[in-house]
Amino acid sequence: MKFETCKTSFAAIDTDVLILGVYKGEEPKKVLLELDRKVDKELSANLESFLAEEGFKANGYESRSFPTFGTHPARRFLVFGLPVGGSPTETSRKFGANIARKLDLLKKATTVTVVLRTGGAASNSKSTKSKRTGSKAGSDRESQMSHVQALVEGMVMGAFDFDKYKTVSEKSTGGASGSSSKRKAATASKIRVAGLALNEKDFAEAVRRGLAVGEATNFARCLVAEPPAYMTPTRLAREAESMAKQSGLTAKVLDETEIKKLGMGSFLGVARGADEPARLIVLKYSAGRSKKTVGLVGKGITFDSGGLSLKPAASMERMKYDMSGAAAVIGAMKAIAALKPKVSVLAVVAATENMPSGKALHPGDVLKSMNGKTIEVNNTDAEGRLILADALTYAQQQGVDEIIDIATLTGAIVAALGRAAAGIMGTDQKLIDRVMQAGEASGERFWQMPLFDDYKQALKSDIADLKNAGSRGEAGSSCAGMFLKEFVDSVPWVHLDIAGVAWSEKNKDEINKGGTAFGVRTLSRFVMDSQP
Repeated sequence: MKFETCKTSFAAIDTDVLILGVYKGEEPKKVLLELDRKVDKELSANLESFLAEEGFKANGYESRSFPTFGTHPARRFLVFGLPVGGSPTETSRKFGANIARKLDLLKKATTVTVVLRTGGAASNSKSTKSKRTGSKAGSDRESQMSHVQALVEGMVMGAFDFDKYKTVSEKSTGGASGSSSKRKAATASKIRVAGLALNEKDFAEAVRRGLAVGEATNFARCLVAEPPAYMTPTRLAREAESMAKQSGLTAKVLDETEIKKLGMGSFLGVARGADEPARLIVLKYSAGRSKKTVGLVGKGITFDSGGLSLKPAASMERMKYDMSGAAAVIGAMKAIAALKPKVSVLAVVAATENMPSGKALHPGDVLKSMNGKTIEVNNTDAEGRLILADALTYAQQQGVDEIIDIATLTGAIVAALGRAAAGIMGTDQKLIDRVMQAGEASGERFWQMPLFDDYKQALKSDIADLKNAGSRGEAGSSCAGMFLKEFVDSVPWVHLDIAGVAWSEKNKDEINKGGTAFGVRTLSRFVMDSQP
């Protein structure tokens, strides 16, 4: 997608499709008049009458297509309902995603123009614009840039469709069954954005940011979407290396011999049941003169059978998504490389399968981790924390100043929070707050979970320093977090449990069906906000 500004007055916009958002409770006729007093009165009346007859209530980004029949230079209006309340930039992001999902229906549209109403009903009125002076103008500039970035992010994410393995697209309109026809991309590859007071430079910068984050999110989604027989630890490492080379990052991939030399017994304990070899993926973004390095650590279980503590078949069906934390970290690094913050970032991904075999980890085995602590394994399906333990130690040894790990770690977080938010916990409240703020600004929600010392009791082992699975059925996500805390020294640390939000069963707004790449937006935003 390519984006450009449209400085034409609303009443004179010549386009195939003009896309407009109407907030719930607004009168469409008044909206048009507020946008431009020169709008044809017959058009305003007809639009309002048409929407009323169609039962348009402006609920949940519902849309209606309205032919103008010559009463406006635009051949057709596409009107969306916008919610009142909540984050305005989140509304722009979801607006963009819903527009993208409609573009395929606009087969004959070669020009599409979006009217972006960045401050509600009165934001584009002449009286409002005339009062923009001084610091208020600067504030409006930043606000409009944020809205443009969110709109672009939403459109890029909403257009995502992983159809690599489809020989006949569900959306293809022609061809016999069994043909190899694919759905064609939407005709309109250029999107014009109207209703802004931004100059070309600021608009281009906002678009650049939105494309960087949106494309990185879709890249991570592709990593998750690939079948587990294809997206093995080796393939994941190759994809990360290829992305790093294209993006200007440094990359290092350690094989099992090198991992063993580092003393990563906990990581290798999980890996030993699989025929596919494990990989430790290390990516680095170096900012000139940076005095700070942010550490990002991702869980990369490319397929989780549960090991000898075998999962039921239904629970195994989606387990290719157990590397969503790794995908989020790799995707965030792609965005970071494009955004070029003034802070360095080290990303560490521990990648392996968790499989049952004659070599597999047994319940009752004892592993020695990289930091020297011994772990009694009482559940081989609590494997994510075992590989993260060594990855956290490695990141700290590389000299990071603060560290965030992200993982589809526990089913308990799904029971606690459902699919509405990810769990967050850690050792430093200021760092937790900063991550949550980055999530809020990015449209990703978190809920803080407790990390009380009481949970350490559940990790006590009779024969080792600790066991990997705590008290069954009680505070599972917090007990897992407490286990990870045992492998963090004095470095401020935050753990993100994304098991509930990393997969979706339906398309909704900017969230796609399948692996969502939750975390790419938050992590990249966090790094940008960490600049001095």
